[in-house]
Amino acid sequence: MTITITAFEQSPDRGQGLARDMRVRWALEEVGQPYEVRLVSFSKLKQPAHLALHPFGQIPTYEEGDLALFESGAIVFHIAERHAGLLPEDANARARAITWMFAALGTVEPPIVDRSMATLLERDKRWYEERLAILEDRVRDRLDQLANRLGDGDWLDDAFSAGDLLMVTVLRRLNSSGILDDYPSLSAYIARGEARPAYQRAFDDQLAVFTGNQPTG
Repeated sequence: MTITITAFEQSPDRGQGLARDMRVRWALEEVGQPYEVRLVSFSKLKQPAHLALHPFGQIPTYEEGDLALFESGAIVFHIAERHAGLLPEDANARARAITWMFAALGTVEPPIVDRSMATLLERDKRWYEERLAILEDRVRDRLDQLANRLGDGDWLDDAFSAGDLLMVTVLRRLNSSGILDDYPSLSAYIARGEARPAYQRAFDDQLAVFTGNQPTG
């Protein structure tokens, strides 16, 4: 059965790997599963056909046969459970990898997204600078904790997993902020993720939407 995911027809980041379909593309590339991409305009996100797949009118979605999923973390988890390569075989290591998936999306990502949204939507407010400082302190608290846990390891546990895949995509949202300059171990961690061939294929396919080349899947 063909896997079909949805992605932005016009993404705000112009294919720089920040839209959340990147996580799903990367996961599918890691496990060697072909997929097709259906591009969705902002207006179609709110139309009944798409809302039937994603009740909140966002991307990505995942369709395979009679299965339809939404939420990037849930989709990556589904892919990781069905195909070898993203979760360890050892039960305890597998549980730790799943824990890191939840940590990436539930603990590390929220303050990063809060900061990003403030820079986009609140810059003209008189209290913007004060609020930004508070938000950046929250981000740095999480990065301090994460860097301490990572230490000098290559990955969050013994081997690359779906937890690292999600964590790298979360941390990349800070690339233009300058904050990561103070966290060389996390910058190196991101670079290791970006160096993976599966990541590069996924990134190239997402970027191809905006350079006129058709994604290969």
